[in-house]
Order: sequence, then structure tokens, then C-alpha cells
Amino acid sequence: MKLVWKLLRQHISLPQLGGFFFANLFGMMIVALSVQFYKDIAQVFTEGDSFIKKDFVIVTKKVSTLGSITGVSNTFSEDDLSEVKSQSFAKNVGSFIPSQFSVTAGFGMDQSDFHLSTEMFFESVPNDYVDVSLQKWHFDKNSHTIPIILPRNYLNLYNFGFAQSRSLPKLSEGLMGMIKLDILIRGNNKVEKYKGNIVGFSSRLNTILVPEEFINWANEIYAPGKQVQPSRLIVEVKNPADENIAKFFQKKGYETEDNKLDAGKTTYFLKLTTGIVLAVGLLISVLSFYILMLSIYLLLQKNTTKLENLLLLGYSPGRVALPYQILTLGLNFVVLILAILLVGWARSYYMGVVASLFPQIAAGSIIPAVVIGTTLFVVVSSMNIVAIRKKVQSIWMHKS
Repeated sequence: MKLVWKLLRQHISLPQLGGFFFANLFGMMIVALSVQFYKDIAQVFTEGDSFIKKDFVIVTKKVSTLGSITGVSNTFSEDDLSEVKSQSFAKNVGSFIPSQFSVTAGFGMDQSDFHLSTEMFFESVPNDYVDVSLQKWHFDKNSHTIPIILPRNYLNLYNFGFAQSRSLPKLSEGLMGMIKLDILIRGNNKVEKYKGNIVGFSSRLNTILVPEEFINWANEIYAPGKQVQPSRLIVEVKNPADENIAKFFQKKGYETEDNKLDAGKTTYFLKLTTGIVLAVGLLISVLSFYILMLSIYLLLQKNTTKLENLLLLGYSPGRVALPYQILTLGLNFVVLILAILLVGWARSYYMGVVASLFPQIAAGSIIPAVVIGTTLFVVVSSMNIVAIRKKVQSIWMHKS
């Protein structure tokens, strides 16, 4: 084997192999780093009230002066709901169902005079649109405890507005989860007391949410016979950059809340950019593969006479091809190791920045980069081995 290798390694072009090496390294690093970066930051946007996990748009009808005077309803009918569902951009459509009864909520401290109470309202949406853990999101009629999700900006308004101006204690999300609200419901000549349990805070849904099963049950008990029509819709769109969304809403006189279409477009372009970077990395890897094959083919062409002599001496095509296959495997393996090391170095830098912006983010691991790098190594190496074997085989068949 050593003699065969010494004979065949002549005419090896180091510049050609170097070109393959660095092109393959660059391509594999781009692909691995893109996948690793996406996996690392995806948890920032895919947990809780993410906007990258799914693209949602909250839709309302415009409130006009003339409509207010004439008493025109701003709720959505079944026909309106069906029309939105039938649009090509709509993936799913849910309704905000409002409470039809009077609600008063308050909380206080038994050892002090501190007490807050207010008139409020409840709304519900299907569970698929709730951006908080559903573990405690169910209503038991016998417990008289209502799970509640509050908008996160409500807590911010209290902490940085009301509490700060009156030197009151600020409340964290964890502390609010321990507070039981006193809920008083009036309707249909009935008055009932409940306990409210705050199970989370939402950044997506700007309303006071309760489970859909509770709203349906309570409306029947405290407001029987009243027709419930949603005043808002939550639409999951396929592509937030689809121009048909804005055209349809403008035509129908609908409005979207909190510029959700703009956030959705940002998400869409983030995904698009990630895809483009991956495509560029894969293209560079493919080109590096062709550079290597060109180098090997030129090397085989230069050594055609020697290869023919070795084959005539009784060496099998597999044994003659083995040194070139080992050469490509060795180069590909070194590329894999260096690419993973470089991705690890780059990851240590950007994760420090991400962690400072999102302290709650989990550390994660470099496994995605290792998996994608190993996959590329196996695919490229397999193609190299097969191509070299076929080239040597063709020389043998031609000589035969």
C-alpha cells in the first residue's frame, strides 16, 4: 500500500487541493453556523408570546363617528368570519368572545388598608391562540376559581406608572401569580363570588383572557338568550408579507392592532434571510465538491499510465482507488473539525450578546452544527468515494 501511495502521490497539485480545502471549509462553516444560529435564537421567539412561531394578526372593524351615532354594530357576523376564512392568506381564524355580564375584580392585603378594585370585562379565544402555558388553563365549575391571563403592559403600567407615583410596592409576574383576585359577577339577577388566579401574562393578546369553556358557560348562566358576536378576530396568516392581506383589510374597512403586519413582515424576512444564507453555504459546498473532483480527475489523468500498469500487475480497481479515497476522506474530516471549532468560536461571541439581551435564554448546545456538519461530511465524502471508484473503473474497463 505504501509503495502504491508513493507512486500515485506524484503530480498532486497542492494549490488545487488547497482551493478545495478552503472552499469546502468556508461552505461548511456557513451552513453549520446558519443552522446553529437559527437554533440558538429560535427559542427567544418560539416560546411563550413569540411572533416567529406563528404569524397572527388581530383584526377589528373601524369605529367611525357616523357609525357611533347611528348605532351600527362593529361586531363580526358569521358571514364576515366565513369570508375571512376563505381568503388565500388565512391559515386559521379565531374569534374573541366577550363576556355578556358585569365583572368586578379586586385584591388587597388583610393586614393593611391597601385595596384595589375595578370594573372589568372578560374575553376568550380558542386555546390554539393562547401564548401562555396551558397547564393551568382550564375551568372547574366546582372550584369557583377562574384562570386569568393579563396583558403584560397592564403590569408595566402599574409598576412604572401607578405604583411608582404613589410609592407602592412593585409586583413581579411571579408574585402576581400568587395573588388571588376577588371576582364578583352580576347578571340575570344573580351575584356570585369567584377567585381569580393569574396564570400568565401575554404580549400578543391585549385583553383580559379567561378560558373559552368558562365564557361559554358563564354567558349561558348570567346572560341567557343574549346573542354573542365577536368584536375582534385573530387570524393566523401564511405569509405576513402577502400584499393581499392589506388589500383585503383596506377594502373591508378592517384595522389591525399594534402593527402586527409589520412584525410579521420582519419575521418573514428573517426566515427568508436565513434561507438565503443556507443556500449560499450549500452552493459553496457544492462548488468545493466540484473543485475537489476536478483536482482528483486531473491527478488521475496525469497518472493514467501508472494506473494502467498497476491494474495490469493485478491490483484491483478498489485497491488502486483507495489512496485517493483516503486523501479525500482526510481532507473532508479536517474540514469538518475546523468548521465545528470555528462555529464554536463564533457561537461563544454571539451568544454573549444574545444572553445580555435575553437573560432567560437557555444555553443550548453546539449539537445542531455537529449534526449538519457530519451530514455534509458523509454526503460529500460518499460522493467523492463513488466518483473516484467509477473513474478508476472506467480506466480499467478501457484498458481491458
